[in-house]
Amino acid sequence: MCGICGVVYADGDRPIDPGLIEIMTATITHRGPDQQGIYRQNNVGLGSRRLSIIDLDGGQQPIHNEDKSIWVVFNGELYNYRELTHSLKRRGHKFYTATDTEVLVHAYEEFGDEFLEYLNGMYAFALWDERQQRIIVARDRMGIKPLYYTRHDNALIFGSELKTLLAYPGVSRSVDLVALNEYLSFEYIPTPRSIFQNIHKLPPGHALSYREGKLDLWQYWDINLGRSENLQAKPIQDYEQELLEVLTEAVSKEMVSDVPVGVLLSGGLDSSSIAAIMAKIAPESVKSFSIRFDDPSFDESNYARLVADYLKTEHHELTLTPKLTLELVPQLAKFLDEPLGDSSIIPTFLLSQFTRHHVKVALGGDGGDELFAGYSTLQAHRLVEYYEMLLPGMIRHRLIPWMVDRLPVSFDNISLDFKVRRFIAGRGIPIMMRHHQWLGSFTTAQKRQLLQPWTQLLEKDTYHVAFEHQRNSQAQEALNQLLYCDLKLYLEGDILTKVDRASMANSLEVRVPFLNHTLVEYAAKLPHRVKLRGLTSKYILRRAMRQHLPPEILKRGKKGFNMPVAKWLTSDLRPLVEDMLSRDRLQREGFFNADYVQQLLSQHLNGQADHRKLLWTLLVFELWYEHWGMN
Repeated sequence: MCGICGVVYADGDRPIDPGLIEIMTATITHRGPDQQGIYRQNNVGLGSRRLSIIDLDGGQQPIHNEDKSIWVVFNGELYNYRELTHSLKRRGHKFYTATDTEVLVHAYEEFGDEFLEYLNGMYAFALWDERQQRIIVARDRMGIKPLYYTRHDNALIFGSELKTLLAYPGVSRSVDLVALNEYLSFEYIPTPRSIFQNIHKLPPGHALSYREGKLDLWQYWDINLGRSENLQAKPIQDYEQELLEVLTEAVSKEMVSDVPVGVLLSGGLDSSSIAAIMAKIAPESVKSFSIRFDDPSFDESNYARLVADYLKTEHHELTLTPKLTLELVPQLAKFLDEPLGDSSIIPTFLLSQFTRHHVKVALGGDGGDELFAGYSTLQAHRLVEYYEMLLPGMIRHRLIPWMVDRLPVSFDNISLDFKVRRFIAGRGIPIMMRHHQWLGSFTTAQKRQLLQPWTQLLEKDTYHVAFEHQRNSQAQEALNQLLYCDLKLYLEGDILTKVDRASMANSLEVRVPFLNHTLVEYAAKLPHRVKLRGLTSKYILRRAMRQHLPPEILKRGKKGFNMPVAKWLTSDLRPLVEDMLSRDRLQREGFFNADYVQQLLSQHLNGQADHRKLLWTLLVFELWYEHWGMN
């Protein structure tokens, strides 16, 4: 696991400044504290920071081929590198290391651009072909590892994090107003945009090449959920046996390491399933890690302990005190160089920090919800259908809204009034827009009050990216379209970004077996009725794991990894939020209507309304803007 960066000038005679790559590479030292490596030749400079996982002594990057005509810097892991190494050696290639990274240069020599199709792993890398004077930059199929790029100063500039590109002189820090608009709704910035104008994220399953100033972008892989809609159904027992086998294979691949591997165990079905498979592969040698909250409405540590005892793991638990968590909030922007309004980044960071004291690599359960329909929003879409069909219009339009307005406000985790208010707010709008309003923060109507006139964009701009993914999904059924969009938007833009930044800020490698592409491709062929059966989410995964987990875990619903933000805003966080959202600050920056923000803050502080998501989204943006946007 590493961080990478690089610069390629279009002019082949323009030399790279010797100190430039050093400065860019230094911005991502946290991603790879073990080693630094730099390649510089004429108009090309590549940088790498390495976290040693495989071939600890011999895997120094950049890595090259036999005649040093091809060089690569690599962030990630290739889980099938041993098989590829064996195959490439039989074809005559000579390896000088035992690292997975070296596979890339020889596979490119052997297969050309098609070498991407042979890779099983999580990665972002840059490969320089000196003979062709061409660089290839690629990102893994699911977007587990990040990659940013821009064209500036007649060059291609790229890196694992935004801060790397900002280290290049003259790269603009002008806020992309479309990205700001999207952030306020989604709580993250969907690919390919970034928060800054003209800096892009390379989409998952894509690669680009750059040669003599010409950039070509292509997609080498995509998931196709439409295939499941035309396949003949099998007996449910066949599906559960196949899923268990494919999941076991994925976990086994991702346990390959030259250092100890642990598991992040929340006590939910997904992480518990990963832990159960690990315990099956390596009995009584699995180290598990979880956290405990003081607030009982947010705490699920008892489920994690239940699983740990059941599987006989070596369990480690961190208690999150308000002091420990709140001290981190003002520091968010230091490792988040793009605003991310998901408050669960705080426990994810602290859990990663805690886990890193014991192991260098940990497996997580991310991806299970998107593959197997685990989110409660999917159940809610079905409830909306019943709601519209069974209740008379007078009750739907007048009585229930009147009752909802009179519900007492609660700041507990996913409280009843919180769920009911968001459910009612999603009625009467297209399913794709409703889905993201339920998951996200500001609605279109709220943004009209929030944004200053000069920042407001057309309404269609906000959800255009969701409708585009819906059109590209190759699926006809609404549930499959939603699952495809969750994989392309919420998973990649929020969940994977959160896990990558939080873990790599602590030099911890987190692997996600559910997103191994062999498992993803298998799940794509499953009919959605075995994923969401009635109102039972992840039905087939529950069936597959019923002999391997306690019944209490198999029966659990989705809870999420949330924080008591609503309460904090009225207590410990109040001085910070009042400062960061002050009238003077907002008027000086000019993005937001200060009167509207003060209204939101006043209503929340007085207990009149629960604006936790809106205020947290704004707070994170202001913390980010102060650290990155104003420099």
